[in-house]
Amino acid sequence: MILLLQFVLRLVFGLAAGMALTSPKQVTSGYFRNHLYVTLGLAMLAALVSRTAAATAFWPAMLAAGASYVGAVCWLYEKWRAGVFSLLLVAGLALLAIGLSLPGVSFSNSPPDGMPLVPVDHGLEVGLSFAGEAAATIASQPNTSLQKSALELKERDTDRWPFQVVAAVSSGLLLGFTMAAMLLGHWYLNSPTMELAPLRKLILAMATAVVLQGIVSAAGLWANVNLGYPFSTEWILFLLIRWLFGLVGVSLLCWMAWQTLKIPNTQSATGILYVAVIGTFVGETMALLLSSESPFPL
Repeated sequence: MILLLQFVLRLVFGLAAGMALTSPKQVTSGYFRNHLYVTLGLAMLAALVSRTAAATAFWPAMLAAGASYVGAVCWLYEKWRAGVFSLLLVAGLALLAIGLSLPGVSFSNSPPDGMPLVPVDHGLEVGLSFAGEAAATIASQPNTSLQKSALELKERDTDRWPFQVVAAVSSGLLLGFTMAAMLLGHWYLNSPTMELAPLRKLILAMATAVVLQGIVSAAGLWANVNLGYPFSTEWILFLLIRWLFGLVGVSLLCWMAWQTLKIPNTQSATGILYVAVIGTFVGETMALLLSSESPFPL
C-alpha cells in the first residue's frame, strides 16, 4: 500500500506543478478547473490509502484535496491568480505528504481518528523489525556489537532519506509533467485556437524531468553497485523495463511529440503523449518496486 500511496502523491505533486507552469493567459480556464478535479480525486485516494500505509500523510493529503476543490472554484470564476496559488498549494501539500511517508520519519503518538502506527516503507519492514529487536536486547543485556549494528542501521536510513526525497521529487515531476502535457494536448480539441507555446513549454519541462530522473536513477544504481547489492535475474529484468520504458522510451516519445508540433498536429502529438504517460507509469512503478528492495532509490 505504501508504494501505491507514493505513486499517487507523486502524480498529484507533479500534475499540480505542471499546471502551475502553464500560462493562464494562453490556456483557457477550463483546463485548470477540470484537471484540478483530477488532483482532488487522487488526493482523496491518497488520504484513504494513508489510513493503513502512513498515518502522518493523511492530513496533508486531505488538505491537498480541499485546496484542489477551492482552486477549481477559483478557476470557475476566472480568478487566475488565486487559481495559480491553489495549484502551488496543492503541489506543496502533496510534497509534504510524500516526505512524511518516506522511511526515516517518526510518527506522532496520536494519529488522526485512532489510525494505527505502521511502517512507512514495506521494503524496510525487516530492517525496522531488526532495529526494534536490537534495541530491546540492548536495554536488557548491553552488547557492543548489537549497539553498533543498531547505530549503523539508523545512520544508513538517515543518509538515504535526502536521496529518497530527491528521487521522489524527480519522479513526481516526470509523472506530472507528462500527464499535464497529455491533458493539455487533449484540451486543444476543445479549444483549437489556443497557442501552441504552452504545450511546447510542457514538453520541454517533460524532457528536463526525464534527464533529471535519469541522473537520479543512475546515481542510485551506482550507489547500490558500490554497496555490493546482490543482483538477481528478476531484479535486472525489472531494471531494464524501468530504463527502456520509463526513461529511454519516454525520451524518444518526447522528441516525437516535439517534432509533431512542428507540422503542427496537436491531435497526433496528444496520441504520442498518451503513450508517454503509459511509459512513465510503467517506469516509475518499476522504480518503486525496485527501490523498496534496494538500499538506494532507482
